[in-house]
Amino acid sequence: PRLQHTTVIVSRRGEFGLMDPQGTGQFASNVLVKTVCFMRCSPSFSQLPPRDRSSLLRHCWVPVFVLGLAQEKIVFKVTDVPSSNILHQILLRPVLTNKEAEQPTLAGVYRLQICLRQLWNLDLSPKEYAYLKGAMLFNPAVQGLSASSFIEGLQQEAERALQEVIHLLHPEDSSRFSRTLRAASAIQTVSHSLVTELFFKPVIGNTNMSHLLTEMLFVH
Repeated sequence: PRLQHTTVIVSRRGEFGLMDPQGTGQFASNVLVKTVCFMRCSPSFSQLPPRDRSSLLRHCWVPVFVLGLAQEKIVFKVTDVPSSNILHQILLRPVLTNKEAEQPTLAGVYRLQICLRQLWNLDLSPKEYAYLKGAMLFNPAVQGLSASSFIEGLQQEAERALQEVIHLLHPEDSSRFSRTLRAASAIQTVSHSLVTELFFKPVIGNTNMSHLLTEMLFVH
């Protein structure tokens, strides 16, 4: 789809969704497949212990996916979803349940849009996207990793490669590397629940996202 300004119609918590859930969901599904393929095709990722690969998959797929959305220039719109009487809901459920608290919020959508715009403004090359995805995937801060030192080395290697390619492509832009890392850091604020509920719930329904990703990664 052609890059354009993304618009959002103001709505309440959990009462909005994609304006074109099937169409946008298909684009998002294609990006998800490419995200998992990126992991599977990475020799360094394949060398990691299975448990570490599973942990990185669960905790890091969203940043890599968002980078894929930006690279593919996926645009989306959200709109209000009709709901039942609001006063009736408030009286019956004065406190949000855990599941309701995880529902996408308008602030979360705005945060995602800002991340995408920052990446689009950088106009990254395919190599820059690839190394940035590597830096996001190999996150040594994920809890419970058995090869955290090795993974930290992989992240540093990806960042060095990113810096080299930026210097090669943009020798006159001394701040581009730091701006790229700041844009990548902002992606970490995008919640897993937002991405899952917004892009994939209309397609996969109540299917567990972690189980789906695990099957995609490990089952050939």
